[in-house]
Amino acid sequence: MCFECEKTFITAQHLKLHERIHTGEKPYTCSRCDKRFIQSSQLKTHARIHTGEKPFKCNQCGKSFTYKGGLMLHMRVHTGEKPFTCDQCGKIFARTSKLKDHMNIHTGEKLYECDQCGKTFLWASNRNDHLKVHSKEKPHSCSLCGKSFSHLQKLKVHQKIHTGVRNHMCFECEKTFITAKDLKRHLRIHTGEKPYHCTACGKSFSRSSYLRSHTKKIHSQ
Repeated sequence: MCFECEKTFITAQHLKLHERIHTGEKPYTCSRCDKRFIQSSQLKTHARIHTGEKPFKCNQCGKSFTYKGGLMLHMRVHTGEKPFTCDQCGKIFARTSKLKDHMNIHTGEKLYECDQCGKTFLWASNRNDHLKVHSKEKPHSCSLCGKSFSHLQKLKVHQKIHTGVRNHMCFECEKTFITAKDLKRHLRIHTGEKPYHCTACGKSFSRSSYLRSHTKKIHSQ
């Protein structure tokens, strides 16, 4: 029996391993990065990070994984299993991490902060995409004209210029647009919506660029 927490074990060896949780003893050290572990099996598993070994293979698609847990999570792609349910809206997820990120929609919490400008985001992926603005990194290049973009989605939108695809149509006048954003902006012509308001004089505009131009010309004097 462990005298710290009174947990019992079948063998003295199992007790000895358990006691290291309380003592903090980690006798097994990685020769590559000096990270320490309680059990030799943990060190052996960790070593795969350095060797690149991926012994757990999916029998459906052949993808390999470093850890058994990674394979088990991946199998849900094939089985469609989504055991984690949002108690607010009922949406289901394959991973707890995805559910946790989703919950931010309901709470409005923006936990992921840019360390460059302080802007906050609902999801880590959005924050990571945003960081490219500061680094000026543009890893996505158009194969037709060579223009580079910081985000894959922006590249996909750009490529429609070359393909001529305009699959967003206005049902009022049947004019077509490359992006949903362009269509939404156009619809304001029909609805009369002007969501951008000047805080100085109260005048409203259909586009943010019109508001910026107005502020610069009228109120910057």
